[in-house]
Amino acid sequence: MQPLHRRHLLQLGGTMLGGMTLPGLLQAESIQPRSRRATAKSVVYLHQFGGPSQYETFDMKPDAPAEIRGSFKPISSSVPGTFVCEMLPRLAKLAHRYTLIRSVQHTMKNHNSAAYVSLSGYTPPVDDIRLRDTLDLFPAFGSVVDHLSPARPGVPSFVSYPYVLRDGSITPGQHASFLGKKHNPLFFTQDPNSPDFRLPELTLPQHLTLDRLESRTQVMRLLDEQSKLLETSALAQGMDESVQRAVSMLTSPGLRKAFDLSSEPAALRDRYGRTTYGQSCLLARRLVEAGAKFLNVYLSPSIGGTSGWDTHGFNNQPMDPILKKHLLPLTDQAVSAFLEDLDDRGLLDSTLVVWMGEFGRTPRINKLAGRDHWPQCYTVLLAGGGTKPGMVYGSSDKQGAYPASGLVTPGDIAASMFEALGIASDTHIRDRLNRPFPIANGKPILDVFA
Repeated sequence: MQPLHRRHLLQLGGTMLGGMTLPGLLQAESIQPRSRRATAKSVVYLHQFGGPSQYETFDMKPDAPAEIRGSFKPISSSVPGTFVCEMLPRLAKLAHRYTLIRSVQHTMKNHNSAAYVSLSGYTPPVDDIRLRDTLDLFPAFGSVVDHLSPARPGVPSFVSYPYVLRDGSITPGQHASFLGKKHNPLFFTQDPNSPDFRLPELTLPQHLTLDRLESRTQVMRLLDEQSKLLETSALAQGMDESVQRAVSMLTSPGLRKAFDLSSEPAALRDRYGRTTYGQSCLLARRLVEAGAKFLNVYLSPSIGGTSGWDTHGFNNQPMDPILKKHLLPLTDQAVSAFLEDLDDRGLLDSTLVVWMGEFGRTPRINKLAGRDHWPQCYTVLLAGGGTKPGMVYGSSDKQGAYPASGLVTPGDIAASMFEALGIASDTHIRDRLNRPFPIANGKPILDVFA
């Protein structure tokens, strides 16, 4: 028998660890959750790492001084009285299909700590660029969903792609943490825009057939023969408890089909944009159709010379060209196509789309012609999943610096996502010390739901 090579084992292990749960395991303890009527079957969390500027997107201040309002102009949208940036014309035409929350606030000013808040709903113990990922921190939203309300067999509850978020060190909040690795996402970094895009985690090693994989005993025998690797590889540990669902996913025609973007019409792929982000959004639609329940789609790495939306004006590159040439057109094309495609297929009503970064940007433009970190007030976009379309919730003050009404926290956003999926936001889970914690550090924003 040929050995199971390390890269194959890690590929197989990645699938086993990605969204692998057995219904009934590690259910929330100590507090019985109240019942909740679901308004969504799936959540697609479009996380904008770096922090998009509210001034250059959805909360413009045209009457503020020039050093605050910036150079872009507002344009009318499909909702009377609601204005968005002139660089977002497609999204302006779709304003009647989404809700804007213009009063989100927290206190973390560094990327890793702020992104942890946006990925888990919880505030870390310190606001420090050196914040490290540990199993003592709170799990990702999708891991909580997989823990409490997993998808049907053969489908991952939680999928995340195509980057690992980091600011120096890896950003916490991207995995299952103390819930256990079996609730980790099905995660991959392959580029959906690549001509040869495929998912290695769903690709069988050459010497393994479907018949052999369908035998749990045979799979475990192959793994046991690699005892040395099992002893030294952290990824390999604990795979036994999730191997049945791993095999189910590996042999699921529906899931394998979802990753075949080549089956989509070229015109539709062009509509999303032949970019990593555009094709990632298209893949999200296909995964929603396949039955995935929570998707983290990250916009992160270097775009136009900066790290995602981190538009300080690094390397003496002013903010406006990066926004104008790269970030705003990319967003306008991909997100508008995603919302329209979901709606055309009758999926928007049952899919909650959340467009959100870890914070906003400072009122004043700095000396490098950029904006700095600003968690005190920023904007989040919600669409579908039972939300009220065409609504603006909350407001910022005249300079966009602080909420003037309707204060919302990331914990409130988290509670709203859980409630939309039919998971009561006051449900408790237990950490490694057996301490109970509510899954959301906030309250659902009931006014934005129909």
